[in-house]
Amino acid sequence: MTHPSRRALALASFAVLGLAATGAQAAPNFQMPFACGDTWVANTWNGHSPANSVDMNRPAGGGSTAGSTVVASAAGEVTVSTYSTTTGYGNYVVIDHGGGWKTLHAHLQSRAVSVGAKVKQGQKIGLVGNTSAKYELAPHLHYEQVYNGSVQKAKWNGVALRYFEKKNYKSKNSCATSSGGATGVVGTSGAALNVRSGAGTNYSVVDTVANGSNVNIRCQKTGESISGTYGTSTLWNNIGASGSNRYIPDAYTKTGSDGRVAPDC
Repeated sequence: MTHPSRRALALASFAVLGLAATGAQAAPNFQMPFACGDTWVANTWNGHSPANSVDMNRPAGGGSTAGSTVVASAAGEVTVSTYSTTTGYGNYVVIDHGGGWKTLHAHLQSRAVSVGAKVKQGQKIGLVGNTSAKYELAPHLHYEQVYNGSVQKAKWNGVALRYFEKKNYKSKNSCATSSGGATGVVGTSGAALNVRSGAGTNYSVVDTVANGSNVNIRCQKTGESISGTYGTSTLWNNIGASGSNRYIPDAYTKTGSDGRVAPDC
């Protein structure tokens, strides 16, 4: 999407990050700022401010952009967590990853981390929103990978984004790699599937997963019985990183089995 009025952010980026020049350092293995398996559209264009920054929203039919969970692209320390009244960033979070590298996440609906917090890759840092002291915006995440004060062309999982086009990308952030895990495919009638903080519909919705998304099932838990695309089951699949609670009903997950496919949570 185009935001021609946001050119003022170019001057703001250096100021809010407050970086000094140092020798070249290898970038961290940055991942998308969304949970494993989530698909998002990355928007880049000539004239985007600052140059090389990325605006992200869910694809059509992929669920609500507003309120989706934003996670850390790499481990680091939070150096900024505030609402800016002098730039167009609104609620934004900056993470220092060392070696001159930082990431910036702007227009957040809310922030989940404070200055000084040590965050792990894949840890929740806020929710997608449209906050800004200067502009009226559609909900999206404004994202920057910054090296020594200069916004770089972003890379996720070692692969450079294709700039100046809209393209769908699937997150590999903190995808399960331990033995005993499994993979599955979300299957609904077309609507996005709610991700909940526990194994039942009485738990809060923390995110959504688009129909057709591949998910990594770290572990499974018995909970509320749900009838869905693949029958009726009391199993709930935790698709979050280790230590997180991100559950979807097994009844809407194609795993190739009617029983357990992953360890107990």
